[in-house]
Amino acid sequence: MELNLLRTFITAAHCNNFRKTAEILFISQPTVTVHIKQLEQELGVSLFDRSGKKIKLTDSGRFYLEHARQLLNLHEDGIVKLHSFSQGYTSKLTIAISPLIADNVLPYVLKQYLKNHPEVEISVKIIESEEIEKAVVEEQVDIGLSCLPTYHPGLESELLYTDKVILVAPHDGRDFESALPLEEEELLTSNYLLTHNHPDYWNDLCNTVKLYYPSTRMMQVSQIHITKRFIIEGLGVSYLPSSTVRRELLEGRLLEVQTHTFELPKAKIYAMMKYLHKEQKEFLTFLSGFRL
Repeated sequence: MELNLLRTFITAAHCNNFRKTAEILFISQPTVTVHIKQLEQELGVSLFDRSGKKIKLTDSGRFYLEHARQLLNLHEDGIVKLHSFSQGYTSKLTIAISPLIADNVLPYVLKQYLKNHPEVEISVKIIESEEIEKAVVEEQVDIGLSCLPTYHPGLESELLYTDKVILVAPHDGRDFESALPLEEEELLTSNYLLTHNHPDYWNDLCNTVKLYYPSTRMMQVSQIHITKRFIIEGLGVSYLPSSTVRRELLEGRLLEVQTHTFELPKAKIYAMMKYLHKEQKEFLTFLSGFRL
């Protein structure tokens, strides 16, 4: 069976119109008609009911449609795998990563991993931490790297890193050695506290801040990279994982504020997987060897 016949049939079933099918596939309308007739002759059934220019699937056509899609997908998947093999890849690893991890932790680690494992083809999907568990359960990805733990009974979970959370403020322009240290209370009562840029610790932390500093005004900002930009521009302060602001602190664009009023939470990174095959084990072993 020619795959072009399947491709034409699937497209026509979606469009319910031979003219539109021809436009999508860049072939003539008579060619579409010929393809459908050839496929019907090969299968020995009618796939479409024709009424003038309108067409619709027969019961046999609806039954065969899913099988046709599977055949075409199998062929296209084989081509993708063949191309990967010809490029020197012998295995593939698909990873789901939260935006926070992708922006701060993964780039350097992934670069080093690929140097040591050139035979592994890596695909990265950026997914919010709340959705990563679902992607792993449904086997859309092989490994999930999330800021949230999983309690799903069908998944393996491993704590990879623990990162301290610090209070971060904009640089005040004063000399580091001669300036008086910034005070937590003054900052929280005179600036907006930018919250909920991390999916794990903010609910409890907001309650704690309100307990000690009831007059604190809060503003939710859902992404850490936006939070950092807001702080640099003088729009507020925030409690952020130290690894996410390392560069800004070194460059003097942000300041760490010492805190003693209450204990700050920890930011954590978890790995979750449904199956622990060779590639997953090697990647996690490599990943856990790096420090934040």
